Amino acid sequence: MAIKHWPEGERPREKLINQGSRVLSDAELLAIFLRTGIAGLTAVDLARDLLTRFGGISALLNADLDTFCAIKGLGPAKFAQLQSVLELARRHLGEQLSREQVFTSPETVRQFVRTHFQGYQREVFLCLFLDTRHRLIAAEELFQGTIDGASVYPREVVKRALQHNAGAVIFSHNHPSGVAEPSGDDEQITRRLKDALALVDIRVLDHIVVGHCEEVSLAERGLL
Repeated sequence: MAIKHWPEGERPREKLINQGSRVLSDAELLAIFLRTGIAGLTAVDLARDLLTRFGGISALLNADLDTFCAIKGLGPAKFAQLQSVLELARRHLGEQLSREQVFTSPETVRQFVRTHFQGYQREVFLCLFLDTRHRLIAAEELFQGTIDGASVYPREVVKRALQHNAGAVIFSHNHPSGVAEPSGDDEQITRRLKDALALVDIRVLDHIVVGHCEEVSLAERGLL
């Protein structure tokens, strides 16, 4: 039965309008994005099939163009639309952090770095430069490496922090392996960066390691 023939309270779009987006399942949200299904499958059925095939929303967002377009019912237009939605989410969270003190919105910081690294296949070191009220000035990828790691140079971090007139910084990097557990090298470079920035009176508030399904804060671990 086509979705338009479902009871109004069960149609994803109407549910979202009347009850809010949080009540919808992953498949229902994806169905609204897809808009239409294919022969024999409603948009919700197609969404469920895609989530099962890819293993979840994150893997679907991470899919490259060729993999995405190989699925019946998808194509370059929907790939572009989905990636634009992801980029809008990144920019929305960035604007929130530029208005809010990060100490009062730790979950927004986690969402920001989680969304930022969505789809990354190699390790990248991200710096969030904050003003003296701990609001976001800029987010910059300063170092990129292979899947095995990235070389981080404290001198370059200090240089960029001074150029931004930052009062504090938050570091984050991803583990493409998917495991967010900080390594000994992660702890060591955090200490080196903290010591270097302390010389110019810039505080290191946190270093967040991002995996596939979780984030680990070194500050929460007592490692700062």
